[in-house]
Amino acid sequence: MEATRRELTIDGTRIGDDTDCWVIAEIGHNHGGSLEECKNLFTQAAQCGAHAVKLQKRDNAGLYTKEMFNRPYDNENSYGPTYGTHREALEFGPEEYAELKAHAAELGVTFFATAFDFKSAEMLAELDLPAYKIASGDLTNTPLLAFVAEIGRPMIVSTGGGTMQDVRRAYDCVASINPQVALLQCTAGYPVERWEELDLRVIETYRQYFPDAVVGYSGHDNGIAMPVAAYVLGARIVEKHFTLNRAAKGTDHRFSLEPVGLRKLVRDLQRTRLALGSGDKVPHPSEAEPITKMGKKIVAATTLPAGHVLRREDLALKSPADGGLPPYELETVIGRTLRHPISADGAVTLDDLDEVLYPPEQPAAAPAHDA
Repeated sequence: MEATRRELTIDGTRIGDDTDCWVIAEIGHNHGGSLEECKNLFTQAAQCGAHAVKLQKRDNAGLYTKEMFNRPYDNENSYGPTYGTHREALEFGPEEYAELKAHAAELGVTFFATAFDFKSAEMLAELDLPAYKIASGDLTNTPLLAFVAEIGRPMIVSTGGGTMQDVRRAYDCVASINPQVALLQCTAGYPVERWEELDLRVIETYRQYFPDAVVGYSGHDNGIAMPVAAYVLGARIVEKHFTLNRAAKGTDHRFSLEPVGLRKLVRDLQRTRLALGSGDKVPHPSEAEPITKMGKKIVAATTLPAGHVLRREDLALKSPADGGLPPYELETVIGRTLRHPISADGAVTLDDLDEVLYPPEQPAAAPAHDA
C-alpha cells in the first residue's frame, strides 16, 4: 500500500501526488561552454514555466582514464581534438556556477546539477545547491551515492540502463542515509530509438515498490506527449533536455525541447493535473445547457384526454429535457391514469397522473407437507 505522504521538498517547493509536476529543464552542455548562453537558457526556461534548470558537473581529469581522456574526438560536435579537451571546453568552474546560481535566484528558478564524481559533488556542496542529481551511469556507484546522500540535500536518481536489483540497491543505499530521494524512470538512449523502450509503466512499478519515494520521468524522447502520460501514471518530476536551437552543435540538441515545446509541456502538465480531477463523477454547470438540449423527457405522442390510461404507444421520448419526467421513469408511467388532458408533445409530469394503486398483498403460501 502506498504511503499517504509521498513527497519531497526542493528549494521550498513541495512535490507530491497532489501537486503539479516539477519540471526540470536539463541544460546539460547545450550552452556550448558559453556562460552568457547558459544564462540565456536559464532565462528562457524560467519564462517557459520550468521549475528548475540543471547542469552537469564533471572533474574530467579525474573522471576519465587517461586513454579515454586522450582519445581523439574529431567530429562535427567536437569542441576539442580529444575527448578530454572537448569535455573541458564545456565545463564551468566554481566562479561560473556561483554566477549562475545568482542569476537563477533572480529569475526565481531552482538551479542544481548532476554530480558525476566526488570532487564535483564537493564543489556543488560548497555552493550549497538545493538538490543533487545522480546520472543513470552512476546507478551502481554506491560509493558516490552514499557520499552525495551524506550532504543531506534532496537527491534525484535516474535509473536508465539498470535492472530492478540495481534500482533497489541504489535506493537502499541512499534512503538509509538520506530519505529525501526521488527515482526517475529513464531510458539511457540519446535519443531513445523505439517508443517501446520508454517503459513508462515502470513508473507504476516504482510507486509500488518504493512507497516513500517521489517517482518521475527523465525523457530522451522527442516531443511532449510522453511526460503527460508519465504524469498520469504517477510521475511528479519530469526532466527534459532544453535548447534554443535543435540544429546547434552538440549531441543533445536534436532531442531537446526548444522554448515553444517547453512552454507547451509545462502548460499540458498543469492542465493534466486539473483534468484528472478527484475521481468523483459529478455534473458540472457547463454541462447543464447541452444536456438539457440533448436530453429527453417523456411526452404525449398524441393529444390525450383526462381519464386516459396510458399505454406505451401513447408516449414518446423527445428533446429538450426541460421539464417532465426523465426516460428512466417510462415503465412507471405506463398504466397510470391521466388527471388532466395533455396535448401532443406535452410533457408528462407527476401532477398529471393519478396515485399508484398497488395490488393487495397475496397471502403467503402454506408450507408444503412431507409426503
